[in-house]
Amino acid sequence: METIARAWSKAVLTALPGPWPRRRVASEAVLAVFMGVLVGLLEVISRTGLEVPFGLAVAGLWVLRRGFPGTVLVLTGAITGWSLGPLTMLVCAGWAAGARIRRVWRLLGSFVLSYLLFMVTGTLKDGASGAHKLIIGLSLGVFLVFAVLPALYGRYRAQRRALLDALRERNDQLVRERVMVVHQARLRERHRIAQDMHDSLGHQLALISVHSGALEVDRTLSDRQREAVGVLRQAAVAAMRELREVVGVLHDESTALPPAAGAPGAAPVRGGVDGIAGLVESSRAAGTRVAYSTEGERRPLAAAVDNAAYRIVQEALTNAHKHAPGAPIAVALRYEPDALVVEVTNPRAPELIGAHTGAGSVVSGGQGLTGLRERARLVGGMVHAGATTEEGFRLAAVLPYEGAESDGAAALVGEEDWVFEGLPPDQGAGGGRRSPAIGCAAGVGAVTLVVVGLLIWGVMAFVRGTSDSTVRQSLYDQVRVGETKAEVMRRLPPGNDFFTSDFQNDGPARPEGSHCRWYSLAKGDPDDSWSDSHVARFCFKDGVLVDKVEYISKN
Repeated sequence: METIARAWSKAVLTALPGPWPRRRVASEAVLAVFMGVLVGLLEVISRTGLEVPFGLAVAGLWVLRRGFPGTVLVLTGAITGWSLGPLTMLVCAGWAAGARIRRVWRLLGSFVLSYLLFMVTGTLKDGASGAHKLIIGLSLGVFLVFAVLPALYGRYRAQRRALLDALRERNDQLVRERVMVVHQARLRERHRIAQDMHDSLGHQLALISVHSGALEVDRTLSDRQREAVGVLRQAAVAAMRELREVVGVLHDESTALPPAAGAPGAAPVRGGVDGIAGLVESSRAAGTRVAYSTEGERRPLAAAVDNAAYRIVQEALTNAHKHAPGAPIAVALRYEPDALVVEVTNPRAPELIGAHTGAGSVVSGGQGLTGLRERARLVGGMVHAGATTEEGFRLAAVLPYEGAESDGAAALVGEEDWVFEGLPPDQGAGGGRRSPAIGCAAGVGAVTLVVVGLLIWGVMAFVRGTSDSTVRQSLYDQVRVGETKAEVMRRLPPGNDFFTSDFQNDGPARPEGSHCRWYSLAKGDPDDSWSDSHVARFCFKDGVLVDKVEYISKN
């Protein structure tokens, strides 16, 4: 029982592929009922007596069109050949087959088989043995228009949807890969900088700390000298602690090392904008006049921007102490509407006034300014450094409040639309697939040419068939009963059963044992009703014309 239940569940899922939300169940049920009622009404108009069976069949085929598109197309072609009521279902079946059958040969085979059944059932119903060519032409034209053209459009829509999904998937993958590459590049650069700082500065600071510690316990030094050496050791320890914090930030941007406890009397180093005041106080304690001011309403800063502002002021103070000793320094922070402006200025040192070398030339080749510019660039800002009109030096930085790190990632994600629109329209996920519109347009063009050719051929065949099945009144009067069949047939047109099949069901009784031929009789009487068909019948027996009769058919 379990095997049967599993097989039944698999069959149901195959015939009715999901998902099936409530809205879809309701819409499918309503459309199935609508298609069945529509076909039933068309059959009532056609008076075939097949309203109920064809209506139920079309409703069932509508439900199964998604699970078995090929089978539904074949069955729909068979019943449409018998009656034109299910013609609307043939359009839907062709659409579903074109959209859902992936293999070209399977799709082509389904359409060929459907057309053969469409033609065979139509021929069997009409029973027109003498008009096979015209029936084939008409059935082919109807099938191309109502089955093949919807299939081509449905296949185009399905391929276009698949191509767009592949492009979106590839675009998402490219965006993800781009973000990952940028992130990995940043991490590699941080690790490289951290390693350089650890190798170059860490070793030197460790040597300074060791040597200063040894000097501090040297008994040959005076108390004042040992106190100066202690200050030097404390500064080295603070520098090493700060270096560890920087290395930690470079290795992991989301965490920072907590400040370590220094030696007695060592002031903890505090970074960021809040630490600028400490830098200013340290410079003042060294005997330098430093003016510090802030303007504007303070704004919250990103961590990278906060650290960059501190480093810029620190480097500017270091350069000022180095290149302009004794000169006053002005440090200013201005909170503009969209960015923080950091400005550090100093005049030329008193002992360098009148010297040949200027402040700008002293620092123009330094690596510190290059590092500051790179630090500002990473957060989306910029740094300007140069000489002032008073023969001094000015360093100014503009730093956006939010920074560029988060905005850069957002910009990469925001490039999704650009990446998608920038892909060539004739390439798919594989990079070499042609647009589905090309093949479908070629198919539509071929079908259109075939349909136009069939229309022209059908008009010519209709005209010729009408001429072959029509006898003028004068010719009818010339034919005499008793003439041989060969003599009569030499004068009569070849005939066409497609146009005269309705005449064979009425008229006077035929002579027993005879076989007859029917023709439309061209009388040219203006008093005849448009619904009246004048018929001429010639009956032969034993190779002799035994009867000719003229009558009016109402069929």
